[in-house]
Formats: sequence, structure tokens, C-alpha cells
Amino acid sequence: MKKLLIVLCSLLIVMLILLIGTRNFGSQQKNLKKAITVVFAYPNQLDSVTYPTKTSPQKTSIVSTPEPTPYRDNNSKPSTQLFRVEEQKDETTTILDLSPEQWKEWPVLPNHISPNLKRMYQQGIKDGNNPKAFSILGDCHSLPEVFLGIYDLNPAYVNTLSPSIQGTVSHFRGSFNRYSPTVRIGSTEGALLWPLWNDNLEGKCNDNESPLDCELRVHRPSIVFIHVGTHYESRNERYLTIIIEKLLKNGIVPIIVTKADNRELDERINLTLVKMATLYDLPVWNFWASVQHLDSKGIDEEDNMVLSEEGYKIHQQDGIKVLNQIWNQLN
Repeated sequence: MKKLLIVLCSLLIVMLILLIGTRNFGSQQKNLKKAITVVFAYPNQLDSVTYPTKTSPQKTSIVSTPEPTPYRDNNSKPSTQLFRVEEQKDETTTILDLSPEQWKEWPVLPNHISPNLKRMYQQGIKDGNNPKAFSILGDCHSLPEVFLGIYDLNPAYVNTLSPSIQGTVSHFRGSFNRYSPTVRIGSTEGALLWPLWNDNLEGKCNDNESPLDCELRVHRPSIVFIHVGTHYESRNERYLTIIIEKLLKNGIVPIIVTKADNRELDERINLTLVKMATLYDLPVWNFWASVQHLDSKGIDEEDNMVLSEEGYKIHQQDGIKVLNQIWNQLN
């Protein structure tokens, strides 16, 4: 009886932690309906969205990063390598060294895929990952209705995009507008690892299988967006480490995404995300930087958990650009 009480108490604590991180669903659903109307009613407005860069123009970005886990000798310290993205100004190049603490100055789109990550990706495909499938680990911002679903649903709009983007959409067709147990309103890093958070709407998940494990087994993605953090919790870094290492172990390329909001008030979530990306040598989509020119900073005025109309448009537009860039660099 004593052991049973201990187990029940532990389960109750876990449920309370997750409930804290997943509150205020009703408010989000109301604002999501508004966002869905805007994003799908006016897709052509995406091409008109422009935004300034936060960094000085025409500079070369250099970031110091370690080797990723699958190719690391655990008995030695990670080696460090430098990468750069060349941009010319009057035939001269300026070097800008950006640390994780300078994440606000990082470029919006990822500008680097390490050779080790490329090798891991290719090995993952040989081991059974689907090169034509990607997944998203996300909350309300990642629902297909407001994020990438349009690229499966609106071929007329896709035909207005660049040939490169059209090729990416064609290659990943079927991954944009689909149900996934890893995309759910209120999701946190911890929830993605918790079997009881798995709603299993399609009945494809096994008993006691976490949303993440089910997604990796059923969909077999080769690329994954890690797009959580709005519903923060005290163990974000611990859970994020488990997620990243599971993806890398399975030969899957994670893309770290910064968030637009600052509900935690000290911006520690984005800093943690970029630190983890640097530690594991992962690409970063700095979504935060893409909406700073907006008066709203990309956040809905009535609910700081969801994006504004302009924020959703930029989010949808840049999401396909990121996938296109990463896929092309990997191949």
C-alpha cells in the first residue's frame, strides 16, 4: 500500500506540472480561429511581407559550435569548428562572431549544416527514415491550419512561389497538412515525452507510447522542427536534451525554432534554445528576429500566447523557406 501511494503521488505531481504548462486553452482556441481565417483567406499577402535585419548588413556570420552527439567521443571534449556565410560589400568581408547570448542578432534563416549532421542524415535514411517526410514538435502555432497546411491544400498558391520552393513542396507533399500527436495546443517539451499526453486520434500509436515515439515510428521523418517553448516549464532544458538526443540517435535533423513571445519575462527560453542548438551543432530558425519590426512584435494584443495576424503570415512564409534551405543544404 505504501508503494502504491508513492506511485500515485508521483503521477499527480507530473500531471500538475503539465497542467501548469498547458493552461488557458480556451483563449488560444478563440484567437486561433481568427488567425486561421486570416492565414488561409489571404495567402498571397505572404509575398508582400518584408522585414529589416537586426544585424549590420553585408557581414559574415561566424558561430563556434561543437560536434553533434552521434559522432562525439564521449571521453574527450567536443571539438570546435567555425562556419561562415559569405556576403560581399565593396569586395570586402567583415567577420561577426555571435555567441548564444547574442541570439537576437542571429539571422532569421539557418545558414549552416555541419558535415557531421549531413552524414547522420544520410545514415538515418539508410536506416529507414523517410527522406520525403518531416515532422513538427509544436503547440498551437504549429497546427496545420495556421502553419504549413496551406502548402498541401492550395496548389494554385504554391504555383506562385519560386521554382525552388515548389520543388520542396512537391518533395514533402503529405507532411504539411496532417494529424500528428506531436502537434497539440499547450504542448511542452515534457508533454511530448509523456504517454498520457498522446491523444492518438488516428489510433496508430501503441499503448503507453509517447507522442514523440509514436511520431518517429509512424511517420519516420528525416527532418524535425522543434517549435515549443511558449508553454514553458522548469525542466525545459532537461526535456529538450532528451528530445534532441533521441532525434540525433535516430539520424533525424532537428531544427531549433525561437519563439516570438516572452511570457517568462526574461527571455531565458530562447536563450536556452540557442544554447542547445550551439551545443549540438544544430540549425536555428530565429523566428523571433523576423517579427521585431512589427509594432506588436508578432504577438496578439489580446492574448500573449498566440501570434498576431502579421506574425502568422511571416511564420507561414518563413517556415517553408527554412525547410527549403535545410533540405537543399542536406542534399
